[in-house]
Amino acid sequence: MQIVPLQTKEKPGTIIISNKDRTLHRVLGKGKAELYQISVGRDGFLWAGTTYVGRKAEWPGWRPPAAMRSRDPSLPDYVPPGPYNPLGARALYLYSGKRDTLYRIHGTNQSETIGAFETSGCFRMTNADVMALFNAVPNGTKVIVY
Repeated sequence: MQIVPLQTKEKPGTIIISNKDRTLHRVLGKGKAELYQISVGRDGFLWAGTTYVGRKAEWPGWRPPAAMRSRDPSLPDYVPPGPYNPLGARALYLYSGKRDTLYRIHGTNQSETIGAFETSGCFRMTNADVMALFNAVPNGTKVIVY
């Protein structure tokens, strides 16, 4: 994580994600932001819009969504928390209205993929970075993806 200049009208605490640059900014205010390198959706899985953090989990379990399992039937029904879990140490669940979008900002068990167009639409961070972000943002935090 770095502190960088960022001119925005968004309130401090807002998360701004750039798919193109594969970056996540957390607005600090006064023209500054935290900058994190992330992985974003691979070709065909990028998306944009405004959501919010609907819930947060430490060492989450993972249930691959039905659409993901239909693309890859070898995926398990459930992966418990731990070193083989692709969500890593923390997950921020992105919501629209009262609905879970099934997209997450999460850690990883594959830190070598950070900075790549790699995911099925989630935003992947190193475990250290997602733990810092997790501690800094409450539920309800606005997330802008472009």
